[in-house]
Amino acid sequence: MLRKVGLILLIITIFTVTIASCGNTEKTTAAAPTTTAPATTPAQLTTTPATPAPSPTPEPITITDDYGRTVTIDEYPQRIISLSPAQTEILFALGLGDRIVGVCDYSDYPPEATTKPNIGAYDTPNIEAIIAQEPDLVLASEEHEAETLQLESLGITVVAINPLTVQEVLDSIILIGKITGQDQEAASLVSDMQRRMDAITAKTSQLTAEQKPRVFYIIWHDPIWTVGAGTFHDELIQMAGGVNIAGDLSGYIDISLEAVIAANPQVIIAGVGMGTGTDETYQFVATDDRLADVDARVNGKIYSANMDIVSRPGPRLVDALEVFFSLIHPEMQ
Repeated sequence: MLRKVGLILLIITIFTVTIASCGNTEKTTAAAPTTTAPATTPAQLTTTPATPAPSPTPEPITITDDYGRTVTIDEYPQRIISLSPAQTEILFALGLGDRIVGVCDYSDYPPEATTKPNIGAYDTPNIEAIIAQEPDLVLASEEHEAETLQLESLGITVVAINPLTVQEVLDSIILIGKITGQDQEAASLVSDMQRRMDAITAKTSQLTAEQKPRVFYIIWHDPIWTVGAGTFHDELIQMAGGVNIAGDLSGYIDISLEAVIAANPQVIIAGVGMGTGTDETYQFVATDDRLADVDARVNGKIYSANMDIVSRPGPRLVDALEVFFSLIHPEMQ
């Protein structure tokens, strides 16, 4: 199951390989019928210079990672490699930029991430490049089980982080702060994220069922991929005051066009930001004749959202919520 989820998340990542997500929260739109809601900028999420890291740890830190493995940290790491863009964003947000010695191809936010040594693609990291950097910590995700075993056999500490829900994203930030000696920075970041999320849910919690529109979030159009229960996207739609039309499904999953039409979404949000910068998925939902009669098309409520922002389970998760809220309930801004 994790492998399947990982493959879908990899599709998301590949589609966003060269989009400049460095502070860009704009929603790509086209000439098709649409109403543009105000965007939320991620500029509120700032990084701070790394503080001198204590070493060794006050006492050995033993954690259980998302592979269910027990990992012990004897010294706060000084040379960290990130194998996913979201983890790279977490490290920078915690002020650990100076300790990062390697990132994957798609780590493009914040801008400083692009200056770090490249250790290969997200799905195929280069083991030799990783070893050459002499890391004392590698942060992996669910796609990297084989690499984890290989690196561990070489005596390199690996911690797997694979958050699927909003709470798990927050927990992963706290965990990374704990094992790097940035506990206070992690707690502060999570507190700020929670404050911003609470500001939105305080509004949407007052909505009646009739005031919550049916929402279709589409990742890709050929075939059609969407999000079901057990994903942070499903939670974000609900927190933003919408009802996910695929909420009775589970995970990242394909859905038939007939099922979408039958659900008659009132708001459609298309993830955009592929490697070429095109918006094919948005164009599909905005122009395909078979969707001409769904409420979202009739009422001009078809939007696009930058997938660099709305699909990475890291600090910008709260930016994703603010984007969804602005699109689902522009009248509440």
